[in-house]
Amino acid sequence: MKTPLSQPPSGGFLNLERLHSSCITLLVGRCIALAPIVPYNGDMTGTLIISRHGESEWNLQGKWTGWTDISLTEKGKSDTRQLGEFLRGRTIDAVYTSALKRTHETLDALMEGADNPIRSSDAAVVHASELNERDYGDLTGKNKWEVKEEIGEKAFNGIRRGWDYPVPGGETLKDVYERSIPYFESEILPRLQAGETVLIVAHGNTIRALMKYLDRIPEEDMGTVEMPFGQLLVYTFESDTVYPTACDVLKADIVPPKA
Repeated sequence: MKTPLSQPPSGGFLNLERLHSSCITLLVGRCIALAPIVPYNGDMTGTLIISRHGESEWNLQGKWTGWTDISLTEKGKSDTRQLGEFLRGRTIDAVYTSALKRTHETLDALMEGADNPIRSSDAAVVHASELNERDYGDLTGKNKWEVKEEIGEKAFNGIRRGWDYPVPGGETLKDVYERSIPYFESEILPRLQAGETVLIVAHGNTIRALMKYLDRIPEEDMGTVEMPFGQLLVYTFESDTVYPTACDVLKADIVPPKA
């Protein structure tokens, strides 16, 4: 019998916020149509756990990172180990990260916190470029707050949060969706429908694309959708469903980076 993932470790010091409609309610303060959480009854269900990577060196410096392969800071690793405590005692059947090392280091720190032997170097862990962060093109490596001063808040918000806002030499969020969601549907969804627990460690924009799909968010609302640091999204799937039937958000007590 599966143990409900939403149950935190006994005696743990982390906060659990449980939703009764959608992950989006807690993350951005509004409700997207999603079936309400139902009490766990022991039936075979699939569980999708999604984690954003921890603070990276370029997050700390305020730089757009994109496909540049940057490591985590010590704070990023420490915060992630704390978040991993939610996963203690939980069986994880499959793990997917992006091809970038900040997700690999995040996975290792999560599993250290979970007291789980899984590591990013394991042959069974899938490193998929389809889950890579958005390519920021000509903006890669630039300080985002300096760019904001140069181009103004409207254009800056379009770049950061827009659905199809162009970036010279780079990708839009729509582009990220079009490469990540077909991969999710072909490689990950069947495992969830078979009752497996799958962990995805990815990036802010990849996760925003996944959230659009999973929570069925309209394009015009994507500007308000964000995946904060220090949180896990936990979606429940039934064998005959394409979309999740429930969602929890697990929050670690950390100071999020300004990224």
